[in-house]
Amino acid sequence: MINIDELKFDEKGLIPAIVQDAVTKQVLTLAYMNRESLQISMEKGLTCFFSRSRQELWLKGETSGNYQHIVSITADCDRDALTVLVEPDGPACHLGTTSCFEYPVWKSEELEEFSLEGLMELLKQRKEEMPEGSYTTYLFQKGLDKILKKVGEESTEVIIAAKAEDKAETIYEIADLAYHVMVLMLQAGISLEEIHKELASRHIIDHKVKQEKMV
Repeated sequence: MINIDELKFDEKGLIPAIVQDAVTKQVLTLAYMNRESLQISMEKGLTCFFSRSRQELWLKGETSGNYQHIVSITADCDRDALTVLVEPDGPACHLGTTSCFEYPVWKSEELEEFSLEGLMELLKQRKEEMPEGSYTTYLFQKGLDKILKKVGEESTEVIIAAKAEDKAETIYEIADLAYHVMVLMLQAGISLEEIHKELASRHIIDHKVKQEKMV
């Protein structure tokens, strides 16, 4: 941990803070903090910024209710910028969108961005629109029993590939399993965030549980 005195605030006493969703890692907003707002943020565990337009402190969510609960604050190598991981209560943007960064400027035609969140959104879209010819549509049309059968089959394929110590095949089968599990999650109304929270709650007690089992 570095001391707040090691941070480099600019000539106006400000430091830029890039706020990201702790679960999705989506950039939510870019704001500024001064020494006082940073201290308040650390004391309250809630993001507090300095408004350059109003020239005053601004506790995010104080009027809207969209508080941002801080998970961590990290400085860059030059100590003149911060990234703040948060668990948001609501939209970050004053326009009501999840993120302030919603307006594409340029996108590569060769390199495609991928994320589990993006895949989940695509699967959700398939479930809502049911386009013809889509395998995902087929699974949702067949229902829970078919989805569960596929999860079971893919689990077996993972075991067979892993037992054969075939790394490439194991990766391939795990990807298949992950896809079908995500389809199951949508069918059951389970979100990635709920799984993330469950895993986060488990890793804290994992060491203790292992000790108890050994005794």
